[in-house]
Amino acid sequence: MNLDQPIRQIAAELARGDYSSRELTVAAIERAKRLNERLNCFVTIAEDQALAQAEQADQRIRRGQATPLTGIPVTHKDIFCIDGMLTSCGSKMLANFTAPYTATTIQKLLDAGTVTLGKANMDEFAMGSSNENSYFGSVANPWNTDCVPGGSSGGSAAVVAASITPVATGTDTGGSIRQPASFCGVTGLKPTYGRVSRYGMVAFASSLDQGGVLAHTAHDAALMLAYMAGFDPRDSTSHDHQDAWLEAVPENGIGELEAPLTVGMPKEYFDNASIGATLYDEARRALEGQGFRCQEITLPHTDAAIPAYYILAGAEASTNLSRYDGVRFGHRCEDPESLEDLYERSRSEGFGAEVKRRILTGTYALSVGYFDAYYVKAQKIRRLIQQDFLNAFSKVDLLIAPTAPGTAFRRGELTDPLAMYQQDLFTIPASLAGLPALTLPCGLHDGLPVGLQMIAAHFDEQRLLKAAAVYQSITDWHNLRPDLRMEID
Repeated sequence: MNLDQPIRQIAAELARGDYSSRELTVAAIERAKRLNERLNCFVTIAEDQALAQAEQADQRIRRGQATPLTGIPVTHKDIFCIDGMLTSCGSKMLANFTAPYTATTIQKLLDAGTVTLGKANMDEFAMGSSNENSYFGSVANPWNTDCVPGGSSGGSAAVVAASITPVATGTDTGGSIRQPASFCGVTGLKPTYGRVSRYGMVAFASSLDQGGVLAHTAHDAALMLAYMAGFDPRDSTSHDHQDAWLEAVPENGIGELEAPLTVGMPKEYFDNASIGATLYDEARRALEGQGFRCQEITLPHTDAAIPAYYILAGAEASTNLSRYDGVRFGHRCEDPESLEDLYERSRSEGFGAEVKRRILTGTYALSVGYFDAYYVKAQKIRRLIQQDFLNAFSKVDLLIAPTAPGTAFRRGELTDPLAMYQQDLFTIPASLAGLPALTLPCGLHDGLPVGLQMIAAHFDEQRLLKAAAVYQSITDWHNLRPDLRMEID
């Protein structure tokens, strides 16, 4: 058995009886335990639960009731609630919180027969670009364990890159799927805002958060999305977007593009990429070789994206995280002298430095006298950025761009918060506009993966994933794996 295969190949081998889901899950658990000592990519390895689900999956397969995901081990970012399982969000604040219900997205995957291997480590409350902000310690990049895997879904990216599970869930608020996918050399998909339910996904910034997937290929990402997507009455921001193509993916796959696309290359992105110019040029030529027409475009408000994002996301975080007060759940300080003391010390002890920084920034932006100057202005910039994309998609079908300014940096290298925030320069704009975007490997620079980002119009995941599949059909970068022999010996 091989955990490093496309989902459909694993499903075919399970259906033939080459091995059972239980055997596959045992292999994944053993690999997870060995590699977690080195990578620290798991908060929880749910051994007993995973084996029970695997046995149920084997029964479904024997009865002929399997889906393409039945029996497949999946890792979930530790921001998704799962009934009876620790949901920590990488924070001391929730280090003792056992979820009393299951997130809609996770329940849909469970209904399809997936096996929950465990919960992946992450930046605290999804706030970070390096996975160094977790209460449970930093995650290491499988390609170079001295480097970060990116954040905040760094644990999920590391799990897939290390072939512990073939796919993992993540969340993307300002790039938290795409940037770690780029750093770890995997495919990461952020769907259109509202495509995937946020119910049971612990909130950071509610107008930006979106669940997604990390996988090795666009085909696997599409298959996962087909089961994750859909309207949820418990999430008022989810969309009832009828998409027959997506519903047909489990049976028919993603299909092929009907015609080559016109691709825009934003000048502002490529001018600010510190590495990878040759790799991006090779990617462009590869697409042009398949009939794609590439042309330079401009997204003039790109430089304003980072300041606007950190004001808006911080403002929403300050509101969402106010529920953590030491009263009903989460960390509670010892022997509080008053209600005010309970709030103050519980939050001071429970939240990490980066979370406190964003709460304070957001609270300031929402305060009397500064609301118009900061929050309202940031919302106006957000609208301008969205209009930039709308203008671009009136001329082109798809955008390609760098995913991150560089490759994975060393752990502890970026201590200046502003320098860390710059890591999100190329991912934040699509998040502010609510657009679907993905990253896929396009080469190596000094032995570390480089990601190519693709961005599409709202609810055009079909075109996005098909274009990514075309690129992966003519390149081999997505098949490269880090050398982990030292870690598993």
